[in-house]
Amino acid sequence: MEHLEKILNMDAMEIVQYLIVPVCILCVALLIGIALNRLLTEKLERHVKTVESSIKEIFFRAMQGVPISLSFVIGLYWVVNTSKLPATISQLLSYLLFTSIMFTITRVIERTISGFINVNFSSTGDASQSTLISTILKVIIYTSGGLVVLQYYGISVAPIIAAMGGGVMAAALGAKETLENVFAGLQIILSRQIKVNEIIKIGSNEGRVIDINWRYTSILPANEGSIIVIPNKDIAGLTSTNYSRPRQDIVIVVPIGVGYESDLDQVERVTVEVAREVMIEVDGYEPLIDSEGVDKNPLAPVVRYQEFGDSSINFNAVLHAKVYNNQLMIKHKFIMAITKRYREEGINIPFPIRTVMMDKD
Repeated sequence: MEHLEKILNMDAMEIVQYLIVPVCILCVALLIGIALNRLLTEKLERHVKTVESSIKEIFFRAMQGVPISLSFVIGLYWVVNTSKLPATISQLLSYLLFTSIMFTITRVIERTISGFINVNFSSTGDASQSTLISTILKVIIYTSGGLVVLQYYGISVAPIIAAMGGGVMAAALGAKETLENVFAGLQIILSRQIKVNEIIKIGSNEGRVIDINWRYTSILPANEGSIIVIPNKDIAGLTSTNYSRPRQDIVIVVPIGVGYESDLDQVERVTVEVAREVMIEVDGYEPLIDSEGVDKNPLAPVVRYQEFGDSSINFNAVLHAKVYNNQLMIKHKFIMAITKRYREEGINIPFPIRTVMMDKD
């Protein structure tokens, strides 16, 4: 407060005379920092694209903007130690210098830790996913950095910490449901049963997880028509199915029935051929045919007979999709193609019928 009062008592011309040179130095330092940051960003982008590494991506994200901050800090240090400024202004610039250094260090630490956390808890290894833990870490790291700065200013942080503790307790009592969602979200992420970009089914809701934040989990269905928002505490209490484990492909099961007069070997051959053609067309499937004509690809379509029904022999045609959003189109095209091919091959898909035997009495 004493330094601020001295500055307020100075007239405008006196302040301008003292600050014009330092301001010019800081402007030049910022321009140099912006140029260096642009060069570094372009170089790192090219390096990250040519070398696939999550660690390099984390480093790239953490270092963005650092040249600007460092140039500003160097310029400010130069001003404080070389310019003949009044002690009051020099002290304020020293405070600004320390604040800039702490902000730069805090931001790099936060980005680095958040990057490692998100890579471990996202199924794609993308360092920009899952906002819950990132948000908590940002609050903790930046609050710690702010307390260090206040301590340097000579402000006691003990009362602030005590007030923050009391505020947290009051918030906990008044926001029970919100805290339930926060802790449920942490449980979901730390258990690693569900990750961002995995395909899950919870109750009647099915889709790709696009975010797990402090209150709810967002799911994008296959049609991408709308986002499904589910509270974290509901997910923790329901049975969920994860279609992305142990394999990433999506299994598509199409039930079919053929007449009892059908040649089942022919039905299997024709069905697999049609399924393979549809998977190649829609999903880019690559068959691995050996010398005996057998497809050795683990994702090869198969036919599995199930039961003797009332009017048909029932089976499942099992197809696979590497891309989640392709499953509806694969099923659509397969049903159309198999119906046409069965008619060409003379394979009958019977109507549901029931024969009733009556006694002649």
